Amino acid sequence: DVPSMCRKLEDLSVDEFMLSGFDSGEEDDCEDEESTQQKGKMKKPAPQKMSVGKQGKASEHKDQLSALKRKDPEFYEFLQQNDQKLLNFEDSDSLEDEEEDEEERMYHKLPSQLEVSHLVLPMQQIINYFLYYKSEVYNYQISSHNIVLICVFRLILPSSSARWQKNQIDIKMYIAGVVQLLSSLTQSTVVAAVLRHANQMVPYYLCLPKQCRHFLKSLIKHWSTGEETVRVLAFLALNKICRNKQEIYLNSVLKQMYIAYVKNCKFTSPNTLPMINFMQRTLAEMYSLDTQVSYQHAFIYIRQLAIHLRNAMNLKKKETYQSVYNWQYVHCLYLWCRVLSTIYPSEVLEPLIYPLCQVIIGCIKLVPISRYYPLRLHCVRAIILLSANTKTYVPALPFLLEILQREDFNKKPGRMSIKPINFAVILKLSKTNLQEKAYKDGLVEQLYDLILENFHTQACSVGFPELALPTVVQLKVFLKECKVANYCKQMRQLLEKIQENSSYITGRRQKAAFGVADVTAVAAWEKQVAEEGTSLTKYYSQWKKLREKEIQLEISGKERVKMPKPHPRLPLDPNNTNHTFQRKLDSDRSFFSIESIKRKKAEEKKADKKEFKGLFESDSDDDDDDDLFKSKGKASC
Repeated sequence: DVPSMCRKLEDLSVDEFMLSGFDSGEEDDCEDEESTQQKGKMKKPAPQKMSVGKQGKASEHKDQLSALKRKDPEFYEFLQQNDQKLLNFEDSDSLEDEEEDEEERMYHKLPSQLEVSHLVLPMQQIINYFLYYKSEVYNYQISSHNIVLICVFRLILPSSSARWQKNQIDIKMYIAGVVQLLSSLTQSTVVAAVLRHANQMVPYYLCLPKQCRHFLKSLIKHWSTGEETVRVLAFLALNKICRNKQEIYLNSVLKQMYIAYVKNCKFTSPNTLPMINFMQRTLAEMYSLDTQVSYQHAFIYIRQLAIHLRNAMNLKKKETYQSVYNWQYVHCLYLWCRVLSTIYPSEVLEPLIYPLCQVIIGCIKLVPISRYYPLRLHCVRAIILLSANTKTYVPALPFLLEILQREDFNKKPGRMSIKPINFAVILKLSKTNLQEKAYKDGLVEQLYDLILENFHTQACSVGFPELALPTVVQLKVFLKECKVANYCKQMRQLLEKIQENSSYITGRRQKAAFGVADVTAVAAWEKQVAEEGTSLTKYYSQWKKLREKEIQLEISGKERVKMPKPHPRLPLDPNNTNHTFQRKLDSDRSFFSIESIKRKKAEEKKADKKEFKGLFESDSDDDDDDDLFKSKGKASC
């Protein structure tokens, strides 16, 4: 019978296996003993003497334990109670550790020592510490967090193996073939499957710089143009590579990703908007890896946006205006607002908040006409995003209240429109849009949303009543002059919520026992108000959920207003000579029929041209631009 000390690995408990030092010496001894028994050679192996090097390692381990006893007596006492074997380190233990299988040792070669906090620990000792890092000792503070990070998140590169030189050429050919395969595939499901495999091969790409650069180029392409799953997998691989080799790849990857982002946000539609938002958020996460590198990129690209804006202000030509009033420019403003918001607080990037705000405000003021109200609303939304997340007050309300002052909401629309205008995917309005009822309906709705969102960011501020005063006055003037019931209903509700929040903050301020000069006390007061919540913050959270559902419907292109169902055709009563009601039902049905809509569409178009001759001469955006940029005097800046 084989002795009990020669049990198979599967018979050992986890603690026994881990504390044995991962050595296969005992198992090998068992196999040798079995073979000698079969051959009839029951000779006992001669005892081996431990070399001087092995004795040195044993002494070194004892010295480290002595250092541990001095520097961390609590953990040393814990080991005394739970693991005497680790403390009673004998030379035989070192001998067993050294009798590990040579091939396995070469393949799993690790650094002999790892630095954890103030201790330098052998790998086996780190594993023992990791085993004792259980729920009952979570409160123990011996670099335990660092030990977990070493054991769980440490990425071991294949180049550290002794077999790397032998297999390097084959591996290089294989991973280069994976990159070529990614460039030739077209079906998204197959690309996603290959990308999942490529994510597992990232350690091999990190060992081969040339192949890694080709891989990164392919990943950036899929990140910016692929299907949703493909985009996510490509981003995960990009993030993994840049986290492990920041000093080598991060700078160039950020530059290539930014260029790909700009190229692929030239056109915005309900279908492309989710992809643009994904690129925006993931690129902001990549910039958060290194604030020093991010500052250099942000400074250069924000300055580039400022130069385009300055040229447009100075030259006042159609071409220079178009270099600013386009989707690429607006999406870049959004991106940098999100980057600064994501990385905040950061002393490195904080100085860029002011110049970015100046560029956005200058973009609003460049051509302040009603045709570009959608672009203005996009810029205000970017300002609110930046202001809310960086705790920086930026005056965005004047650009919204100016629309209420300048626009005549009492004027009857020249055209009736069936579909609402989707402000999320447009930058400018045509002359036809300006005459539609859907334009003013959507504009009032957008103003309501942005004013409410802006005040939500300041709802817990000690200066909310003073901040809200100009808006309260302007809303009262609007309600006094506007005669459209639906518009008045929305703005009256908004006014009530603002006034209610102002009264609440005023009441809380009267009970305060500090002055506004006490910055620390003011911050603590605002924090307490935010934790308790105000009427405006509670209303906003409920409103936001409903509004997000409506926005998703708008982005997907679905209509929120459903057409009424046609009445069924009823047979005429021959005994009744008054068929007025029946004819009305028939006319209603014919009004909503497809054939009737096609026929009446052409008739209405001719009637509109005849009645409003000169008003709808051109519906195209290009023709409208010609009117806008005819002369320098007509473009008010």
